[in-house]
Parts: sequence; C-alpha cells; structure tokens
Amino acid sequence: MSSNDPASPTRVSRDPKPAPEGRQQVDVRLEAGLYIVSTPIGNLRDVTLRALDTLSAADEILAEDTRTARKLLDAHGISGKVTPYHDHNGAQRRPELLEKLAGGAAIALISDAGTPLVSDPGFKLVREVAAEGIKVVPVPGASALLAGLVMAGLPSDRFLFAGFLPPKSGARRKVLTELANVPATLVFYETGPRLAAALADMAEMLGPAREACVARELTKLFEEARRASLADLAAHYEEAGAPKGEIVILIGPPEAAEVGEADLDAALSEALARLPTKQAANEVADVLGIPKREAYQRALALKADGAG
Repeated sequence: MSSNDPASPTRVSRDPKPAPEGRQQVDVRLEAGLYIVSTPIGNLRDVTLRALDTLSAADEILAEDTRTARKLLDAHGISGKVTPYHDHNGAQRRPELLEKLAGGAAIALISDAGTPLVSDPGFKLVREVAAEGIKVVPVPGASALLAGLVMAGLPSDRFLFAGFLPPKSGARRKVLTELANVPATLVFYETGPRLAAALADMAEMLGPAREACVARELTKLFEEARRASLADLAAHYEEAGAPKGEIVILIGPPEAAEVGEADLDAALSEALARLPTKQAANEVADVLGIPKREAYQRALALKADGAG
C-alpha cells in the first residue's frame, strides 16, 4: 500500500509492553494527523484491533475523561500519554494541538464510550484540523446509535439521529413537533431520570400508536430492548421508574397518509404552473409523501391532457 493510505502508517509505536494474551504484537506506524478512535460502549472486548494499534502508536491520546480512558488502555496493556480534551478546555487546547499536529504528531481522540463526536466533544477540533489541511483519520467501531438501530426491529434504510432532546418539556415538544413528519426512523439518546417524561411528550407530539423501542445498557450484562407503542412505553416507565444505564430511544417513521387522486392532481397542477415537470413532481412527492415516480407519471398525464 502507498504511504498515503491510513492503513499503512509511518510512525513506529513506542509502546514497550508486550501485547496482552491473544493479541498479536505488530509494528504499528502512524502518519501525522488526528485519529478519531471509537472505543467500546460497554463490553471492553468491543474494540477493534486497529483501534488498539492506533492508541498504542499515538504520540498523545485526547480523552473526555482521562480516568475512564486509562481503564480501557490498562485493560489492553497500552501505556501512553493521555491528556484531557472536553467542552470546558477545548478552546484553550486547540491552538496547542494544531501546532503539534503541524509539527508531525500523531494524536488520537477518544470519548468516554463509542464513536467520538456523536453527542460528544470533538467537532470543532476536527473542523480546525481539516481547515489546516492536516489529515483526519476515522478509526470506526462501537456506536450506541447503530447498535440500537439494528436491534430495534424498526426500518433502518433511512434514519435521523437527533441526539439528546432538551430537558424541559416545552422545548422538547417544540423539537418533536418539527420532527413529527420526518419519513424516517428517529433516534434519540436519553437519560434514565428523564425517560418517562420524554416518552410521554413523544406519545403526545408524534402519536401514541407510533412504533418505538427503548434500548439500554447495550453490550452490557443487563442489555435490554423493550419494543411497544410510544403510549405503552411511556406508561411502563412511568410505573417502573427511571432505569439505569445509557439509553437509546428509537421511533418508527409515521405511516404514509392515503393521498386521493383529486388532492394529487390539485397539488400537481399548482406546482406545474410554476415549475418544470420533474421539479414539480419531486416537490409534490416530498410534500405528500408518495413515490416520485408516481407523481412524475401523473404529472406527465396532466400535461398531456392539458395539451390535448
């Protein structure tokens, strides 16, 4: 492989420790750059070999919480310089880190768990590093978002991740109203103490019968996925109380409303009066939630009728 390929790095690991039993010791080399390294969300074995190699070879490891990071590194026999990077010190640290990277350093960024930047610090650092023309390398791995999505039993071909909702009900309902008609599975992170109230607001703003799943403690001993309607989930957690652990809420897309021929023709006629045929059909299809091919074929028929 060429030396420009992230998979064939150029910096030799200085980790003198032998690899833990079952892990092959390799001569890891890293090019200068910022490495975004995913770490386990619960089970310590859910870390990739590439992630371990990268963390072993990095000149410095940036961690949201250095104590949490050290537990992971110690478990895999990795020694190295670990320094804090989080929302409170990010502005202060970024100039220093940019200088190190420009000087040829290989720096790894990890979060407390999962994939960095997903509801975690790091976005501003990556943006500034990229703006300087310095390599940014993703080292993919565990993610609560994706783990919840694949176990929920909800459509996964299209989804929208909305992170954490506002803690106060009024602001939370406003956001939910904006998301109500998004034709995709919605994914949120939530805390145990706020779960019942959040589900109650979701049931009211998105519809009580909407299919949903609450996934928690993913990859851990007490992993659980509870699938039911939003109304039933809200009632369950109101009665059961706040659960422990990290929580992902997944909500199925809204059911497509039946669109009558008269409504479709009226919408297309209005759109055709100001747009070319294909653009008019696409706009109406998006608004009414129908296949674009169906809207386009009907638009062609209406134009033909008008020409005749």
